[in-house]
Formats: sequence, C-alpha cells, structure tokens
Amino acid sequence: MSAATTATSVRREPELTGQTVVVIGGSSGIGLETARRARAEGARLILTGRDPERLQLAARELEPLSIAAFDANDPAPLERFFADLPATIDHVMVTAGQPHYGRLLDMDIEQARRALDAYLLLMLQVARNAAQKVRPGGTLIFMGGTGGRRTSIGLGIVSTVTAALPALTASLALELAPVRVNLIAAGFVDTPLSASLLGDELDNRRNHLRATLPIRRVVTAADVAALAVHVMSNTALTGATYDIDGGQQLVAG
Repeated sequence: MSAATTATSVRREPELTGQTVVVIGGSSGIGLETARRARAEGARLILTGRDPERLQLAARELEPLSIAAFDANDPAPLERFFADLPATIDHVMVTAGQPHYGRLLDMDIEQARRALDAYLLLMLQVARNAAQKVRPGGTLIFMGGTGGRRTSIGLGIVSTVTAALPALTASLALELAPVRVNLIAAGFVDTPLSASLLGDELDNRRNHLRATLPIRRVVTAADVAALAVHVMSNTALTGATYDIDGGQQLVAG
C-alpha cells in the first residue's frame, strides 16, 4: 500500500458538515472552544453571550450566521432569541451560568433563587423554547459539574444543583424525544471563569491538579469541547451524564 493510499484511507469527513450549532455562552471559555471545534467539523454557528465586546471578538474569529447579546437567565430575551432562530437547527450547547458558593444558611432566598435559576430553571427554559426548533436526532447539551458530589460546608446550593441536573436531563430526554438531551459534568476546567473565581490561588490549584490527577495535567476547555462535539455527532447518546474531570473524583482534594 502506497503512502498516498494510506493517507486517503485515514481521511474522514467533518462530523457536523451542514449542521447548525447554537452556543449559548459562546463568547469565552468552554462555549467559545465548543464553537471553534464545531466550526472545524463543518458546522454553521449561532453564538450568544452577555458581553457584547467579547461576542464581537468571537464573531470576527468564527464568522457565525448570527450573534445575540443577552443574559440567558432573563426569560424574555431568551424566548425572543429562540423565536427568531431559523425554523430548524441541529444542536444547542448551553454553557451560561456560574456556580454560587457559600453556606446555605447564609444565603437569602433571592440568592438561592438566582443560583437555581442559573442552572435548573435555565435548563427548563431552553428546553421549552428549543423543543420546536431542534430537528429529530439533534441534541441539547447542558453543563454541570462533579465537584458538588462531595458535600461539604461552603458548597452551598452547588451540591443540590449537582444532584438535580442528571435527573432533569433524563426526564427532558424522554419528554423531548427524538430530540436528544445530555449533560456534561466537568471538574476543574482551566478557563477565564476559573481564573476569576480563584484569583491569586489559580496557579496553586493548577499545580496541585497536575500533581494529583491521574491524567497528570489540567483539563482544558478544548477537552470539554471535544466531548461536546462527540455528543452532538453520536446519535445514540441521550439522557446521560458524561463526566470529564481527569479523574478528579478518584483522588482527595
């Protein structure tokens, strides 16, 4: 077999050619990396984000079909966004939101409500609005985490959300079928959000994980993006939670 024949035999078609991927929270971090990966696999993109300037930067790089700047946790603009989408889209990836830490008894009701809105109610709102837009076999992908599975003082509402998201994912997968619904549960991911949460402790956290994780490196946004695109392209996957934490759950700390 010649070298030319070998090269031809391993060449593959992009996995998302001609498909439309919507990334809510697509202007930075995991959302932006997922958009990059999806575009490299032949997808057309529609991006949203809260920060108009970051969204414009992402648009100049990725040339999406359209962009929309709004807070995904505000139901009215989220509903308008979906109403204005093309009649049929293929995939929706939601990375908006950030964890809310602190003692439960120190949270007032409004803080607790915002924490639940950022994940559980956002998930319901997206599912409700996307139901008539996503083609059969397409998927909704949501982001959760693995850190809250070890309950401790200071995690606050995070443990509650962590426990609830897989059940909500499975229920939505049944109700929205044949549209698929899946959850990606990440541990620490090296993103601008992680940097903002950890501040001066970021390098210490990175070094600790490099020394203790079984993979001996820190999980990146590109790692999560690769998983997200696989979930989009593999039409046998629905109702499931996919952990990506480099083995963080297997080691202490």
